[in-house]
Amino acid sequence: MHFVEAKGLVTVNNGYAGMNIYRGCTHGCIYCDSRSKCYNFTHAFEDIEVKQNAPVLLEKTLRSKRKKCMIMTGSMSDPYMHCEEKLRLTRQCLEVIKKYGFGASVLTKSDRILQDIDLLDEINHISKCVVQMTLTTYDDALCQILEPNVCNTKKRIEVLKKMQERGIPTIVWITPILPFINDTEENITAILRECVNAGVKGIIDFGMGLTLREGDREYYYAALDQYFPGLKEKYIKRYGNAYNLPSPNAKQLIRLLQRTCKNNGMLYKPDDCFQYINAFPEQYEQMNLFDL
Repeated sequence: MHFVEAKGLVTVNNGYAGMNIYRGCTHGCIYCDSRSKCYNFTHAFEDIEVKQNAPVLLEKTLRSKRKKCMIMTGSMSDPYMHCEEKLRLTRQCLEVIKKYGFGASVLTKSDRILQDIDLLDEINHISKCVVQMTLTTYDDALCQILEPNVCNTKKRIEVLKKMQERGIPTIVWITPILPFINDTEENITAILRECVNAGVKGIIDFGMGLTLREGDREYYYAALDQYFPGLKEKYIKRYGNAYNLPSPNAKQLIRLLQRTCKNNGMLYKPDDCFQYINAFPEQYEQMNLFDL
């Protein structure tokens, strides 16, 4: 872990703002796209770059911004990785968001977010808060391999239920689905069942598969060699150096997802989910979100 004085923090895109307080991650997920060389890391991925002036930069931005919007965090680096336990920069940034009446959208795999559920609740009462959680496998033993340094799926589901109790809307990312590993109907059915029970607003999926780029691919294939001997060769034979690696079961799994969401009033089209996440309260109440 090393500290920097960042020059900027917030980027604006299509009416909402995004920020990454940390750069790198210690969760160790074997499929992490953020390891890809295109992101130009100049330090080891696990050597977390901490933008120690993030709350100051955020306050400067929000103080001068007239139009309220959603502030998203977690797209590149999890805001609730291990260092947040001590540094609490994510909480400080949430305090700034609350202070200026903006909305917050947080994407994480960690149950550490429960440390801030009081603050998330307050933001949701003032404006809007959406908690996004990634669920990839219902099997605890497999989860320990795929995502070794973060809480298992059962604990993440508990997070979703606790958010539901507070009336905080949730979105689940059921991605990536790894060909020949977690791409079974049994796994997807179990995850979808828990999403229904937790009252999830919507589920994001990008075709029931995996994407691999230079840097990410090498790390993933090394993990396959370690935990799934022989599977790397199967990948290479089937996919070559493709960026998109859809599961052989993709069509049936997508149908399962769509059927479950339609039957339970959940969003399932990525564009609909993102529209809901990014819409500030004055906008989203007018949207017909269930025209599926």
